Amino acid sequence: MSSSTIGINPEAGTSALDSSFLQTVVLHNRDYQQYSINNQVYFVPIDEASVTPKEEVERLQIMHNVLNLVFDGRLLFPPLTRPRRILDLGYGSASWATEVAEQNERADEGCRKRCWSMEDTNFKYQVLGVDINPWQPEEVPRNLYLQVDDLNRTQPHTFDLVHSRMMASGIHVNRWGDYVRDMFRVTRPGGWTQMEELYFNVQSDNGSLSDEHALRQWSTRYMESLQGLKDLRVPLRLPNMMRDAGFVDVEHRMIMLHTCAWSTDPRENAIGAANRENVQRFLSSMALYPFIERLGMTIQDVHLLVAQARLEADNPAFKVLYFDL
Repeated sequence: MSSSTIGINPEAGTSALDSSFLQTVVLHNRDYQQYSINNQVYFVPIDEASVTPKEEVERLQIMHNVLNLVFDGRLLFPPLTRPRRILDLGYGSASWATEVAEQNERADEGCRKRCWSMEDTNFKYQVLGVDINPWQPEEVPRNLYLQVDDLNRTQPHTFDLVHSRMMASGIHVNRWGDYVRDMFRVTRPGGWTQMEELYFNVQSDNGSLSDEHALRQWSTRYMESLQGLKDLRVPLRLPNMMRDAGFVDVEHRMIMLHTCAWSTDPRENAIGAANRENVQRFLSSMALYPFIERLGMTIQDVHLLVAQARLEADNPAFKVLYFDL
C-alpha cells in the first residue's frame, strides 16, 4: 500500500500527496474534507480555511489536554524500554505525537517545517503519525514525521509501539476486526499497542438524566446517525478483539469523564472543568453533518437540540458523564 505524504518520504512505500485529500467542500457553513465525505470516512468538519484558529483542531488539542489530566501527564502506558519506532494512528491535532517525540533528548536541537528523513537513528524515538486530514502544525520535532492516509486501508512496516486514539467515528463498521489485526501485524514481537476510545452513551451519576432530555436524545441520535457505517459501541469490545487478534497481557480500564465541573473531588472537578469546552464544541461539530444528511433533520432542529444539550451538559445538577476506555 502507498501512503500519501507531505515532504520527504520517511521510508519506502510512500508516495507524493494525493491531491484528493486536499479537496474540501462547504456544508452547513463548515468545511469538510471531500474525500472523507465521498468515502463516508469522517463526518467532522476540518475547517481548513473558514475558521481561524481552526476550530476542530483546537478542540482536539483541548481533548488531548483533558486526557493528559486524566492520565496525570503519562503518554506511554506499556513498560517499554527505549522504544525506537512509534506509530500514531489518527494523529488529529498531532498533540500526542508531538509530546512523545519531544521526550527525545535531541528534540530541542531544532524543528523542521513540513519534512525530514526518519533515517537518522540517533533519535531515541522515531514517531510516525498517520491521519486522513492533511493538516499539520507549522513546526514539529525533527524526529516526528506526519503522513496522510485513510486508515481503512492497511499500514506497512513494524513498530515498538502502535497508538490509536478516538477512531470509532472514523473506522468503517466492517473494518474493525482487520484494523486491530493490522495493529497486531505492525507491532514487532515484544512490542505494545495502546488504544483509547470514547463511548458516547451519556449517563447521569445521580440518575436525573432521562430519555426525554436533549443530551440523551443527542446521544441516541448520534448512534443512530452512523448506524451501518461506524461501530460506536466498539470500545466495549476492544479487549476481546485484541485478544482475538493475538495480543496477550491485555489490560483494560473504563474511566468516567465529566461534562463540567460538578464533582466534589478536587481532581475530578478540575478534569470536568477542563473537559467542558471540549464537550460544548463536539456536541455541534460531531452532530451537524450526520444529523442533517443521515437523519434528515433540519439545520434549525439540529442547532436547537445542540443548544439544549449544551445547557444540560453544563448543568452540575445532572452530574453528566461519559466513558473513556
